Amino acid sequence: MKKSLVLAMAMALGVTASAYAANPFSDVPAGHWAYDSIAKLSAAGVIDGYGDSTFGGDKLMTRYEMAQIVAKAMAKGANVDKLAAEFADELDNLGVRVANLEKKADNVRITGNIRYEYADRSGDFAKPYTYNGVAKPAKDGVAKHRLRTRLYINGQVNEDWSYTGRLENNQDLSNEAGDEKTYFNQAWVNGKLGGLKVVAGKTDLLLGNGFIYDDTAEYVGLSYGKDLKLNVYYGKPVTTEYNYNFDKVAGIGLSGKTGKLAVNVGYDVFKDSLGASSASTCYTKEGEDNTIWNIGATYAFDKNVKLSATYLNSNLDQSDIVTGFNDVDTDGYVISVAYKGANRNKIGSWGAWANYYDQGVGTVVAHTMKTFDWDIFASEGFKGYNIGANYTLAKNLVYNIDYYELEGKESGMKDKVLWSRVQINF
Repeated sequence: MKKSLVLAMAMALGVTASAYAANPFSDVPAGHWAYDSIAKLSAAGVIDGYGDSTFGGDKLMTRYEMAQIVAKAMAKGANVDKLAAEFADELDNLGVRVANLEKKADNVRITGNIRYEYADRSGDFAKPYTYNGVAKPAKDGVAKHRLRTRLYINGQVNEDWSYTGRLENNQDLSNEAGDEKTYFNQAWVNGKLGGLKVVAGKTDLLLGNGFIYDDTAEYVGLSYGKDLKLNVYYGKPVTTEYNYNFDKVAGIGLSGKTGKLAVNVGYDVFKDSLGASSASTCYTKEGEDNTIWNIGATYAFDKNVKLSATYLNSNLDQSDIVTGFNDVDTDGYVISVAYKGANRNKIGSWGAWANYYDQGVGTVVAHTMKTFDWDIFASEGFKGYNIGANYTLAKNLVYNIDYYELEGKESGMKDKVLWSRVQINF
């Protein structure tokens, strides 16, 4: 074993020489230069020799032995930066083995992100307005200054199953009262049953590429296949802030890829509208169902540029919804183009995108545009565009900016939102 390896490992662990550390190895005499460090590393459980009371200090280590020692040292609280600098090449080559050993040493991991958001609204709704025959005050409804923190706790149950929980804190920095909420808002398991992949619990549900629903739901989902994948799910949507308030949701989807073209088809049913409540209005009459089917396609011109199109259609008609408009669309489409994208691990990487929306009533239940206040256009549908970009300022530090300009399909009233955020991942 190299002298530098023993000393570096000992320093990384904060190990110092001690005449009182017992040395279990018969081939390391008391006068050896590494005696004290080896004794301390052995006592800490980082090194264990060859099982025959010998240390084998003159033998060449295999890469696997190196990985074992480094992983054990990390699990004991070693300074990872020092180890990475000393053994950069070896760690690069042994990344998978080290990761696997670390997983066994520590079964629970905590990751997360903290995000600062700023948004501003202009257009017809930024001042008092009359909508659908009703006079209303100026609309805010976007995060002027918000700080959001999310912590993810992941526990490995076995080789096939894992558990994840999410703790979230939101702080409204624009409110003098300092409104703050902290809640444990997601918990789910992922696993395998034979050839089926399973997700069960309260977690994110993405439907119609996010244009139908992109929010939390309580559900069980099953998927099967790789190149051609079948997905089915059943559960309960938990959002009521978008003025479509349903008791249950279920659906089936099929997706596949051939060459540069990826295609997906979905059929989703939001069942048993609960109608208006004290928490929100609702534009779907009580007891009605909203059945939506969609088809989408994405073509990758190369590794940087992608063009996507999604068509959506709802079964709602004029008699199913509460609205003052005489004629409403219940279908629509979204066209998207994207270039590259910021990689949080690569400083200076960036991306840009543009979307054009023409969506009718019922095709939106919880849209991926989180900054938008959907009670404005829930009764008539909307059309318009969004452009955005992101940039990696430093490793795990990404800046994002979006601009939305949308208008009601019947009223013609416009809403404009500029939204930006800085997110740190850890």
